[in-house]
Amino acid sequence: MEGQRKPRRIVRGVVISRSGDKSIRIEMKYKIKHPVYGKFVRRSTKLGVHDEKNQAGIGDVVEVTECRPMSKSKSWRLVQIVQKAQV
Repeated sequence: MEGQRKPRRIVRGVVISRSGDKSIRIEMKYKIKHPVYGKFVRRSTKLGVHDEKNQAGIGDVVEVTECRPMSKSKSWRLVQIVQKAQV
């Protein structure tokens, strides 16, 4: 069908860095099953995220969604803060 886009992904991760104005870096951790040995292996991915209101802090659990490229390294934007960091 023409003109219909697939829904954008929403993922959850932990803020590991406040890299600049309106920018954060998050890390998503997940497990995958090794194709040969069957053991579950831990993996992680780091994403650059656009934080328009500078509201997320280091250690916060956040939800982000895909968006158009904001810069060379940012193609995600902040949707909401799920849980603030324990101070």
